[in-house]
Amino acid sequence: MLLSAFLQHMAFALILAAVSAGVVRLTIAYPILDHPNARSAHVRPTPRGGGLGVVVAFIAGMTVLYLSARFARVAEAQFLGTIAAALAIAGVALWDDVRDLPARLRLLAQCAAAGVALASGLVVQRLAVPWVGVIELGPLGPVLTLVWIVGCTNAVNFMDGLDGLVGGTLLIVAAALAAIAADQGGWFIYAAALFLAAGFAGFLPFNLHPARVFMGDVGSQFAGFMLAVLAVGAAGFDGQQISFLIVPLLMFGLLFDAGFTLARRAAMRERLAEGHRTHLYQLAQRSGMGVRAVAAMHWSFALFHAALAVAFVLLPSPAKPFVVLPAAAVQVLWLAHVARRMRHAGIGWR
Repeated sequence: MLLSAFLQHMAFALILAAVSAGVVRLTIAYPILDHPNARSAHVRPTPRGGGLGVVVAFIAGMTVLYLSARFARVAEAQFLGTIAAALAIAGVALWDDVRDLPARLRLLAQCAAAGVALASGLVVQRLAVPWVGVIELGPLGPVLTLVWIVGCTNAVNFMDGLDGLVGGTLLIVAAALAAIAADQGGWFIYAAALFLAAGFAGFLPFNLHPARVFMGDVGSQFAGFMLAVLAVGAAGFDGQQISFLIVPLLMFGLLFDAGFTLARRAAMRERLAEGHRTHLYQLAQRSGMGVRAVAAMHWSFALFHAALAVAFVLLPSPAKPFVVLPAAAVQVLWLAHVARRMRHAGIGWR
């Protein structure tokens, strides 16, 4: 019975991957062109907006789920609120791909979408901190949840600047999250993560270097938002909500690069809203590391973090928060490696 259900789910995922690939082909045939500039890694105009395939595949899967699966109606307000918010952020992001909207308008749309998710009841109430334990957030819960959702959305968006890097990473992240959610009996998280993985499976072949299409804001913002929301949902895997850490752990490579770059630029008094080419992955590529090699490095991070997430599930609750330490150690080593390459190539941090 379980094998039969698994095969049915995989067959449906393959259908969604084909839907995603079909939509991606349309974005190539009828392109929104991304013209290279001083901050670009590409040298010729390339279609963007290919992430629309991920969005369409995900929404198609969620629609079928809602119409056919009883567990999708258990928390109907959360289900419908999440989908409405995801559609809203995808719509604004697609508009941004076409018209290049002001940063303030994008941020406002992200906050509004996050607010919808919060209003539907998706709020982190506790946070696990190494050496401290589980902290009750109280009134800070909604604030920190909002910051997490908006921050994760933008982190994925900022990291989508190299062929295949984010697409391949999020394929691994979503597949790992689906497997963990299935093991924990979190069927809504399982289905949503599986649909995301299917969407990226259809998109990624077109985004490998040299990319035929870029994800665009419609894909990166949508995916970052959905994974942020699924992290809040995954907190329900245990009573202490320590399982909230699963998704940040899976995405640690992307979050570390985005967070470190933001902190470094703030410390150097740079204008944070200005475009730049100083993320670690960009500096690695500029210092002579091949595009495929940088993308593969981030895929390997995601695989390592997936193994850590499995260990996280198996560990007793007091030890769970400490799983982030080896993930952080690997990122510090990556930072040191990139810094060494920069010195040899004569590249600065600005």
